[in-house]
Amino acid sequence: MALQREEVVRTALRLLNEVGIDGLTTRRLARELGVQSPALYWHFKNKRELLDLMAEAMLADALPPDRAPAPEDWPRWLAEDARAKRRALLAYRDGARVHAGTLPTADELPAVEAQLSALCQAGLRPRTALRLLLTIDRYVMGWVAEEQAWRQDAEERAQPAFPDEALSDLPLLREAADTLRMTDHDADFEYGLSVLIEGFRCAIAAEEAAGKGPTGSGPTGKGPTSKGSTGSGGREA
Repeated sequence: MALQREEVVRTALRLLNEVGIDGLTTRRLARELGVQSPALYWHFKNKRELLDLMAEAMLADALPPDRAPAPEDWPRWLAEDARAKRRALLAYRDGARVHAGTLPTADELPAVEAQLSALCQAGLRPRTALRLLLTIDRYVMGWVAEEQAWRQDAEERAQPAFPDEALSDLPLLREAADTLRMTDHDADFEYGLSVLIEGFRCAIAAEEAAGKGPTGSGPTGKGPTSKGSTGSGGREA
């Protein structure tokens, strides 16, 4: 039976959890699949393309391709997408490192276009809308990279990070010690996400005030009010 691309990608994801991104080589993957290395290059040209396919598969499991972003509800679905991406990357060893540097595949572009259309109808120009998507995507990726490194390093540290005695003469840091020690990854992630989304609310308002409504695809629309903003308390954006 001919080797299928999905089988290659799924096997690569399984190996990733076993050996990490540094141990995931085409030779190791070929051995796991019971083929010679050249057989893999029917499915991808190099390791970079393999990582792109792996990142796509990670997110496809968490983000159904038929999701329909709504212009009037853009903060909520952006926040939900960010949370889903974070969960997807955390589900795999070195998930953020796999995703870093990837580009959308041809199969993913229609979903990006749908998101841009919704954001343009909400009041953004295409360039600003794409910057919003990229900013949130890179926030998630960077956050998960730090989160995964922190958790991995915590197992190797001889003592807890920032012990109380180290903060005895630093009252401000001592008051914020829980955040310094990253004791609540979820709450800290939600805080940053809410700040990003609120910032783009301001961008929408500024573009509308300057008379620079969306151009290109999608009709001009009014930006949402400040009700229902993302926050660690309300969870929904």
